[in-house]
Amino acid sequence: MTQKTVLNEVHRKAGARMVDFGGWDMPVNYGSQIEEHHAVRNNCGMFDVSHMCAVDVVGPDAKAFLLRLVANNVDKLKVAGKALYSAMLNDAGGVVDDLIIYYLNDTTWRIVINAGTATKDLAWMAARQKDWGLNLTITERRDGNNPLGMIAVQGPNAKAKVWEVLPQVKAASEGLAPFFGVQVGDYFVATTGYTGETGFEIALPAADAAALWDKLAAAGVAPCGLGARDTLRLEAGMNLYGNDMDETVSPLDAGLAWTVDLKSERDFVGKAALVANGQKAQFHGQVQQDKGVLRGHQKVFTAQGEGEITSGTFSPTLQQSIALARLPLGVAIGDIVEVEIRDKRLKAKVVKPVFARNGKAVV
Repeated sequence: MTQKTVLNEVHRKAGARMVDFGGWDMPVNYGSQIEEHHAVRNNCGMFDVSHMCAVDVVGPDAKAFLLRLVANNVDKLKVAGKALYSAMLNDAGGVVDDLIIYYLNDTTWRIVINAGTATKDLAWMAARQKDWGLNLTITERRDGNNPLGMIAVQGPNAKAKVWEVLPQVKAASEGLAPFFGVQVGDYFVATTGYTGETGFEIALPAADAAALWDKLAAAGVAPCGLGARDTLRLEAGMNLYGNDMDETVSPLDAGLAWTVDLKSERDFVGKAALVANGQKAQFHGQVQQDKGVLRGHQKVFTAQGEGEITSGTFSPTLQQSIALARLPLGVAIGDIVEVEIRDKRLKAKVVKPVFARNGKAVV
């Protein structure tokens, strides 16, 4: 059965083109995906991210639980509201999911997990809690009692628009550094995002989400769909679960080594496998040199062997086709490789996996 966010009717009344996205009825665009993309890069746009699942982890053993559960080290988090990006791994070192963890205090944490993996993630977390016999509660906040809606407002003018509509959050959120969150009354306002632009992700009572969406739209914030969200995140070099990594892929092979703590003595699920197997591939960006569009699963031919495109699209900002790719070790930034597109091998240049941020191309 297809699931719907609390904003589903708002999208439909606005004439959004709706698609099935991992079992969720979601807007892909409201008319022009390209215009929505440019709105975020140059002004501001908003996304319904209520399908994402917030999970509250609370209790005396909450920190001990997270120290063992994820590959990054939550012991880094000392200041209330600080967030950490990490991966939750299986015993073989594959990525069960990538997630954001917010530290509120040593006994209270919030995790945001992906929409399509929420059921398996919650089951995995519950099983680990049982295995380890730890004292905490795991409460998902997408359904049930006190559900949350979530709206991401992104772009160079995003913060000003949010403060215009929600003046009560300005004082608490004005000085927030990147990757922080703060609770202001009913609103949890965070400087996290998935576009490479500044802005806020706002969690609030689900019953209030439609009213906030309408107020933001009236203030000139462009409603944006999944299409623009994907081109924006790819330009920003941000991984998408299911495309760029999954349970069969090590974070070391998905460009996520920076999120893995192998230096401390702390043990975590999957650590032994990562240490034993090491890095077997590298993760880079590609910019197409010949005419053609880069897409996922296309083969990449290099002097060191074959690789594969994991995510590819036409970049509205660069006006070129770009991609993220898993490539053999030894391939270097600046190398020219060949991508198989419709039985032809076309040239692409290997680049750092960030193409555009803060409104500008960076390659």
